[in-house]
Amino acid sequence: MTDPDAAPDGDNTAPAGSNQADNDQPANAQAGSSQPAGAQPGSTTDAAQAQAVRAQEAADTRDRLLRALAEMENEMKTLRRRTEREVADARAYGVTGLARDLIGVADDLRRALDAADESQAIVEGPAKALCEGVELIERQLLKALEKHGIRMFDPQGMKFDPNVHQAMFEVPNADVPAGSVVQVIQPGFMIGERVLRPALVGVSKGGPKAAPAAEGTSTPTTGNGSDSDGR
Repeated sequence: MTDPDAAPDGDNTAPAGSNQADNDQPANAQAGSSQPAGAQPGSTTDAAQAQAVRAQEAADTRDRLLRALAEMENEMKTLRRRTEREVADARAYGVTGLARDLIGVADDLRRALDAADESQAIVEGPAKALCEGVELIERQLLKALEKHGIRMFDPQGMKFDPNVHQAMFEVPNADVPAGSVVQVIQPGFMIGERVLRPALVGVSKGGPKAAPAAEGTSTPTTGNGSDSDGR
């Protein structure tokens, strides 16, 4: 007969097998966890390379942005200077057409006064007062022109300069250097630094050679336009 309290043989072996399996699981887990640790140096190198690439791209982008900003600033400075120059030119030379018409009026006033002086018919009386009034108008007109940068110049006795003078004839004269202005037919006008109208002159010839102009002197010879005789 068998003892009813005795456990079956199969029940005694089962726990032993389960204990063996439990003992094997931590070992397998430990072996599995050791594999990524072996691959860690390679992944660290890749990450470092990727970070270096990103840093280089960021540096290149920053360099391009700085260059673009510098070019834009240079273009803005150039545009600002060009705009300022154009505005200054517009202010200085915007009245060129009106100035040409007004200097024609000044020429007519001067011709009238010269004709009165040459005739010597006006000595006293209302005609003399009229001439004095015309002279006053001429001076005021020239002063108004000067206020807007328009200046009359008389090159009498100066060296002929084709940039601001227009030779009408030559005058043989051995007493003055050749190429000198010995007669002014019509005075010239400047507007700013530009020639509004060249002076009509007669130029000497036959005399000694004129001395060269001193270096650094300006070519145009500008007059006051408000001299005592109004010329």
